[in-house]
Formats: sequence, structure tokens, C-alpha cells
Amino acid sequence: MEIWQSVRTPPTSSSDLAAACAEDLSLYRQKFQQRLPASLDELRGPVRGVVDLPLHVAWSGLTSYDLDKPRQRMGLYRTVLHEGLREDLTSFLNQDVLLELWPTLRRLVGRTVRTVWEDAFPQLASRGRAAA
Repeated sequence: MEIWQSVRTPPTSSSDLAAACAEDLSLYRQKFQQRLPASLDELRGPVRGVVDLPLHVAWSGLTSYDLDKPRQRMGLYRTVLHEGLREDLTSFLNQDVLLELWPTLRRLVGRTVRTVWEDAFPQLASRGRAAA
């Protein structure tokens, strides 16, 4: 194999492309599923004050969030849901705050994050339906 050639051969048909996309989506979904806590009860993060996120979570932009400011609180939750590992989810998110924010937050996170969380935790799905 020459250096410039791709390790993965490009799809040759639309069905190959669809299969490749489905596989990528499945892997992306698994990434978020593996990070989920066993229960929302595990989310015992702070509800007030300033939170400084570690670099592996907030690697770009704002890294310090004031939970007493609604926009910053929403930003922290969105960032942690997308970038946080399981330990980050349980350390920085709070069950009551997540439930309160979910009707709006679910529209701000990606579709995959939303469906993974709502599939795992019916109480989030019901809050999402109630707000719709």
C-alpha cells in the first residue's frame, strides 16, 4: 500500500455509503451510552457557585461557569453532556438541575446525546414530551 492511500477504502455504492454512515452513527451513539451513569441519582454535582471544568471537558472557549447565571448553567450542562466522561457527569451535573433544564436543554444538545439520555432515563423523555 502506498503512503498516500487511505487505510479504509471509500464506499463504492450508495448502500456501502449508508452502511458506513450507520456504523459511524452506532459508534458515536455507543460513545455516549458508555459514559452514562447507572441512574440519575448519581448526578450529585453542585447547584450554585462557580464551577471550573477540566481541560478534557472544556477544551475550547469558556472553562469557568457561574451556576447562578442561567445561560452559564445551561452552557455548562451542554458542554458536560457532550464532552464529559462518566466521572465528569456525576461530578458536575445535578439530577434536580438536569430535570429542570431538560425541556430546553434537549433542544440545545445534539440528537444523539438527546436520544441516548432519553432512552436511558424515561423521566427525561417524559419532561421532553411535556414541553413539546
